[in-house]
Amino acid sequence: MIIFVLIGVLVAGGTYLVQQRSMVQVVFGLALLSHAANFVLLSAGVAAWRGEPLADRTAAVDAADPLPQAFVLTAIVITMAVTIFMLATAVVGHNDDTHRMPETGEGHDR
Repeated sequence: MIIFVLIGVLVAGGTYLVQQRSMVQVVFGLALLSHAANFVLLSAGVAAWRGEPLADRTAAVDAADPLPQAFVLTAIVITMAVTIFMLATAVVGHNDDTHRMPETGEGHDR
């Protein structure tokens, strides 16, 4: 029950941050949404009532499924790469919101 509340809070916070104007807040919002997706994947593994995936201790039917854990590890790596790329984009484009156009020295003759 607690993990589902946590997923809801992460999705709500991530959605709020994605709707903000600042690029850094959007990046943090996407990070929160990716954490929520990771928790959804981990909760799909249902490891709480399954045994360890060891051949000599647990039968194959009762063992935990390692596939959701592999998905989460892959998602963590992809999220880290996307976050670094988006933060670099935010740093490079931090002056894009200026309303004043720079002077070019050109005249407008009509």
